[in-house]
Amino acid sequence: MGSAESERKKDEKINGIIYNMSPSPGYRHGIINGNVYSIIKNGLKNSLCLAFMENLDFKYHPELNDDYLCPDIMIICDRARLKGGAYSGVPKFIAETLSPSTAKKDRGEKKDIYEKAGVEEYWLITPQGKSVEIYYLDNGKYILEQNYILQEDKEEEDYNAETVISLKAFPHIKMTLSEIFEGTEIG
Repeated sequence: MGSAESERKKDEKINGIIYNMSPSPGYRHGIINGNVYSIIKNGLKNSLCLAFMENLDFKYHPELNDDYLCPDIMIICDRARLKGGAYSGVPKFIAETLSPSTAKKDRGEKKDIYEKAGVEEYWLITPQGKSVEIYYLDNGKYILEQNYILQEDKEEEDYNAETVISLKAFPHIKMTLSEIFEGTEIG
């Protein structure tokens, strides 16, 4: 890894304002993103679509300005819209893993941007509460389609660790709630 890469600050630019996303969120954030990303990446093998994790800027209205977001996980299928470290098409899927410092923006401003851009599926994952909210685009507006809070205790009536979630545009890509949060118990 070159020194420029290790010094690269992660940021986002919304309405001309640059938001520094340092310091990095807690380790659970990275574990969850890695879990979801690896399942999606495997599911996209031999596909025109690609998965990215925290390393591709999404220019959500390139015709107007140079604003961009850096989603935690993103699936893109229009490779012609990839240029350098940015994508200017419409992602098929975006997931954001919340941290205390980003939760308000991920639930508000960024959710609105993804909705207006036409991203058909948006996941909000909360490490602390082990929850997943899944929004589908319906007539240009996000509808909360599914909402899960992980219950791992098999003795509990609402045990759901083996509940399978699949991606709307890629129904063959499936994961359980326990797979999403696997490895976050340490510490």
